[in-house]
Amino acid sequence: MNQSDRETKNPPETQPSTKKYEDAIDEATRLSSEVLDIINLRGKVTKPGPGPLPCDDTEDDHYRIDHPWSVYGVPVADMEKSMERLKKDLPKHSWDIRSYGPDASKAKSLELTAEHKERGFSLIITLQDRRDRSKNPSLIEVNLQSPCYKRPDGPGA
Repeated sequence: MNQSDRETKNPPETQPSTKKYEDAIDEATRLSSEVLDIINLRGKVTKPGPGPLPCDDTEDDHYRIDHPWSVYGVPVADMEKSMERLKKDLPKHSWDIRSYGPDASKAKSLELTAEHKERGFSLIITLQDRRDRSKNPSLIEVNLQSPCYKRPDGPGA
């Protein structure tokens, strides 16, 4: 799946809701923490937090929140159990599982995609099993993305 396929887009007939950056970032942080709790691994977690990015449209006052992060430093067998746990438990937290299975990459990595029923966030979680293929550690890669929002005070607010 390429980056444009991963982006959350509002349907053309839907106008983005108005939300302050801080509120959208807080919401993304809460949802990411919830996902991390479900993953339930005692590994290392990458630190970059959520941040705003422009939406696909040309409006300067529209943005979305992107929160990519990963968990690594644990056995792949434990990561596989976490992926199964995510598939089972995310629906209990208002996530609709859209797909679960091998992705389109050459490695056929296990991928879960979901959408939050109430908040419109999208979630792509991929198990990157790098054993015997790379010196880099295997990991669970998470990409949480909000729908497009409009800043309450317009461009530059």
